[in-house]
Amino acid sequence: MKQEMQYIYQVYQSGSFSKAAQALYLTQPALSIAIQKVEAEIGMPLFIRDKKPLELTDAGKVYIEKVKEILHLEAELSKELSDLSSLNIGSLVLGGTHYLNSYILPPVLTTFQKQYPGVHLELVEASSNELIEMLRENKIDLTFNCIPNPKDNFRRTPIFKDNVLVAVPTSYPINKTLKDYALTARDIMFRRNLMPDCPAIPSLAPFADVPFILLTKGNNLYSRSVALFEDAKIDPIVRLQVSQLVTAYHLVCSGLGAAFISDWMVLYDHDDMRYYKIAHPLAVRQFDVVSSSRNYLSKPQKAFIESISSYYHPYL
Repeated sequence: MKQEMQYIYQVYQSGSFSKAAQALYLTQPALSIAIQKVEAEIGMPLFIRDKKPLELTDAGKVYIEKVKEILHLEAELSKELSDLSSLNIGSLVLGGTHYLNSYILPPVLTTFQKQYPGVHLELVEASSNELIEMLRENKIDLTFNCIPNPKDNFRRTPIFKDNVLVAVPTSYPINKTLKDYALTARDIMFRRNLMPDCPAIPSLAPFADVPFILLTKGNNLYSRSVALFEDAKIDPIVRLQVSQLVTAYHLVCSGLGAAFISDWMVLYDHDDMRYYKIAHPLAVRQFDVVSSSRNYLSKPQKAFIESISSYYHPYL
């Protein structure tokens, strides 16, 4: 990409000439002169300079869109050339939520890095909605999602299922009421909740008086929990809302309330909690590994998809 294009794109990303100049290791006058030269050549300004942060003019919007296309083509070229040298080199940027990065990816990343030590891995953490946008903007190579959308035009490969449980501190009276349905941490660790004869609560109706820690709006598990409460015809007591599933689980462990969690999060035997399987289709989530369908699928991407699919195949 031409140098002046890099300059203009950096100003666009930084939102000011001073910040862009600092990032480019240039003086601000030198950067301004370079961009003014481009604007003189095309006969139109690219930035509205009296706005803070800077805004693009119509000409600037067209210019930046073309720069993004060029960056995309350059990245694709780099990937394809890199693949010619096998998997001895390369890079892979993965995007996951706190839950996925903490509980699902670690064993796969360890195996993958041992098998392909020459591939540089980068792990980005954000919400699932943010990660989908990052994938669309080519800021990450792969992400994971359980909300298929036929309009999003992504490649999707099913990799695993998780099961949504209600986690309740052992001291709560509801555990006596539902003692025939209560599961221990050991039950979940040995996957008893997946057995056909495992008892499941038919609805959340018995939890009408139990305080809950819910995720915030925008989280997939928030939407599912709202639907589960609606089906049970109860208005839940919401003690707290948090943005991360892992945070909700730790708060439940401290005795603050009940919460919806994934069965993959129960990793050790303890007696602090009781867990309840839910007899509802929304209590089962299928996760896909997602990539952009308009991009070339690199060898590192293919290798990682194969690695995670192989590892979690028994849980699909």
